[in-house]
Amino acid sequence: MSTTGSRQTLVRQWEMLKLLPTRAPGMTARDICQLLNDEGFNVSKRQVERDLEQLSQSFALVCNDKGKPYGWHWMAGAGADMPAISAAEALSLTMVEKVLKPLLPGTVLQSIAPRLNQAKDKLAKLQQSQAFGDWQNKVAYVPATLQQQAPHIDDNVLNTTQLALLHNQCLDVSYEPAGKAAKNYTLHPLGLVQRGVSTYLVATVDPYDDARLFALHRMQAASPRDDKHINVPDGFTLKDYLSDGNLQFSDGVKLALKARINDNLTMHISETPLSEDQAIAASEQGNILTATVNDSWQLRWWIKSMGAQIEILEPAALRQDIAGELAETLRAYQ
Repeated sequence: MSTTGSRQTLVRQWEMLKLLPTRAPGMTARDICQLLNDEGFNVSKRQVERDLEQLSQSFALVCNDKGKPYGWHWMAGAGADMPAISAAEALSLTMVEKVLKPLLPGTVLQSIAPRLNQAKDKLAKLQQSQAFGDWQNKVAYVPATLQQQAPHIDDNVLNTTQLALLHNQCLDVSYEPAGKAAKNYTLHPLGLVQRGVSTYLVATVDPYDDARLFALHRMQAASPRDDKHINVPDGFTLKDYLSDGNLQFSDGVKLALKARINDNLTMHISETPLSEDQAIAASEQGNILTATVNDSWQLRWWIKSMGAQIEILEPAALRQDIAGELAETLRAYQ
């Protein structure tokens, strides 16, 4: 074979490797052939089949032969399109994994497993060097809040939801609201958001046009609607939706918060402010905090978690609510 022919074969096979999915049922030789021809490669289905057989001898490829036509895909944790990685990048990726692992469902982590595994392999090879011998003892992750385990999300539900979101397709789902029996809905997916350990789909529900939240771990089944594309509410953007405080379980109402805080909390939120207009002034009565914040469950959870470090001064309604809940908590301990 000529040098030009060898180069064309190499380029075609590399493109083929990048086309293969990372999970069953995989992609058929016919589909791969069509995509390659769309990319400008003049190749037959038989040539694709020969390439796949050849590549499977050198790469972690699997032929899913449980049904015809056969589908090809990468083995779990393997993949193509991975450029070289430096030692510093490998160390950073191991830290990223430590942060993400307790937060994300296993299915989501699988999508970046090839890159994470590449980082581990890089560091494993460097362990032979004395300088890198104890790298595993040099990185750690400590959560800022009480650590919780990520809820289980059905693999098919997650994959179907992600694809429907990307292709602007509606979804038929069986969804179990908190404490209620499962119901069937037709959803118009607008965005996916990770909040702590939980993953939420932002969507509208037929026949309404107001965006709502659906926890993916409460979806029992999901199937795409090939015949129906989503309707996006006028002016909707995910950025604005989040800015309105929806993932803080807020109705979007803003509060002019005023509170007395101790020195420890003052130091903490001086470094990580509650808002852009936050101000802290020292006075004879202590450190006075002012900030414009969303009135939300998350705000109230945070205030109560601070205990005696904070006293709400304004607004009066918020002060009364917090005082009432703290009094009820005290009664439970008496």
